[in-house]
This record gives sequence, structure tokens and C-alpha cells, in this order.
Amino acid sequence: MWPVLTAAMLGLAAMAVAYKLLRGTPTSSAQMLRRLNLDQFGAPVAPEGDEAADVSKETRLSKIPWMNRWLATIDLTAHLRMILYQADLNWSVGTWLIATLVGWIGFSCLLYLRFWALAPTLALSLLFLPLPTLYVFRCRRKRFAEIEEQLPEALYLLVSALRVGHSLMTAIGYLGKETREPLKGEFQKCFEEQNFGIDLRTALTSLATRVPIQDIRFFVAAVLIQKESGGNMAEVLDNLSRTIRDRFRLKKQARVFTAQGRATGWILSLLPVALGLAMYLVRPEGISILWTTAIGKKLLYTAGVMNILGGLIIRKVVKIRV
Repeated sequence: MWPVLTAAMLGLAAMAVAYKLLRGTPTSSAQMLRRLNLDQFGAPVAPEGDEAADVSKETRLSKIPWMNRWLATIDLTAHLRMILYQADLNWSVGTWLIATLVGWIGFSCLLYLRFWALAPTLALSLLFLPLPTLYVFRCRRKRFAEIEEQLPEALYLLVSALRVGHSLMTAIGYLGKETREPLKGEFQKCFEEQNFGIDLRTALTSLATRVPIQDIRFFVAAVLIQKESGGNMAEVLDNLSRTIRDRFRLKKQARVFTAQGRATGWILSLLPVALGLAMYLVRPEGISILWTTAIGKKLLYTAGVMNILGGLIIRKVVKIRV
């Protein structure tokens, strides 16, 4: 009885801690910009004067001192911080890693209550490890999709501001006030960088680094080329706005046409796994032949590889790049 209670309590406590760490709700880009001072490569910008002490607290990678020192020595940390910024999540890198580890321990304890065997528990608990990372990239992809949807309208406002006589940076500052999040915060940061003395090329390159989507790169390239070669900026951006709008419409149509294929791919990929778990819960001794006999292991490995390859092939067929 005591082993059951111990495993249950450890599992529930670990899952509660992981939930508490990851509960940070998505915040607006303007709030994120006030917390993070990032250069174009995602590294913290050292402030001057009395603000250094305040900002150093905000740029800590973890609240645990030894983990903060360890993360500061890893080159990958800046890239992870940029991914969290792009996902618009109020997490630190240390929170991300600790919550993943604690959640995995809790999930393992809960699985151990069902199997009472270490090998299958560890094998199945590995499925939890990528879940926080998948959630981060899902939030990142969702935010980029919102920016991509808002960009044509923002460029239309930018063209209107240029045609009434405003300069490019004044028009960008106008977008930083009038557009909606998350695009509002990115244009606002670009305008603030220009006001702080950063040249236009660096500010726009930083924008393309923070939001690495193709439409933003088109916008940055069009502005920089026009600045070097000359021409009518309003006309160039007007043509770019129409091109991005048509490209966005075509991409939506492609997703509609491939919806059935994508749904078929998910169903065919997840159905064998779900069916295997259901059979194990109903009659474990029947399906356990797959990992207790030599021929069963070969069949299990072959089925797993073929299932993964089939899912990748279907994904390749239905994925249309516009």
C-alpha cells in the first residue's frame, strides 16, 4: 500500500510543480519588450547607468543560481531565449528545462502505478519530454501566423502614411501605435531602436531576425534595396502589399484543398499507436507478444519504422509551399 501512495504522491506533486512552472500565460509583445533587452542576435543588451541592476534581474536565465551560471555558459541559451521571445511566453530557459524534467518524473511515477515495471514505464514516459517544447513551437508558429495575417493591412497603412508625406521611420512608429499585437510590438521595437541611434539597416535586420518569416524578409529587402537604388517607396511597398495579400490568399486555399490529406495522415499515423494502447489496457497478455518474443520485436520495430515513414511521405505530399 505504501509504495502505491508514495508513487502517487510523487507523481501528482511533480506534475503540479511542472504545471506551476509552465503556467506563465502568453503576454503581449510590448510587455515582453520591456522585460527583454535583445540585440539582433538575441543576446542581452547591456544598459548604462543605474538601470543595469534592474535589467540584470530581468535577463536571468533561471531563479536557481547554479542553473543560471550553467545556462550562461551554453551557447544555445541565447537561441532558446529567442525562441521563447518569438513564442511570446513568460518563461525563462531554466523554467523550460526544469518543468520538462519535473513533468517527466511525475509522469513516470504515474505510469509506474499502472505497469509496476521499470522498462515500459521509462519507455512510455519519454513521450512526455517533447511536450513542453512542442507547446513552445506551437505558440511560436501561431504568433508568426498572426503576424503574417496582419502584415498586408499594416503595409497598406504604411503606404498611406508615406503618400501623405511622412518619412519611413515616422510611418513605422505610426504602425507601432495603431496596429494590433503581435505585429504592433515588433514595429514599435524597430522604431525605438532607430530613435536610440541604431541605423536603419540594423533595425530592419533585427526585425527580420526576431520575426523570421518570408513576408517580413520581403519587406526588409524591399526597403533596403529602395534605400540604396532610389525610387518611389510608396509604390514599391504598395506592390509588395498586394503580392503578400495574394500569396496569403493562395496559401489559405492550398490549406483548404489539402485538409483531407492532412487529416488522413494524422489518422493513419496515430491509429496504430492508439489501437495498441487500447489492446494493452484491455488484454495485456495478448499484445505483449510483440515485445516478449524475437519475432514480435522484429514486427514491432518494422511497423514503427513503416508508420513513421508513411506519415512523413503523406506530410511531404500534402505540404505545398507558396
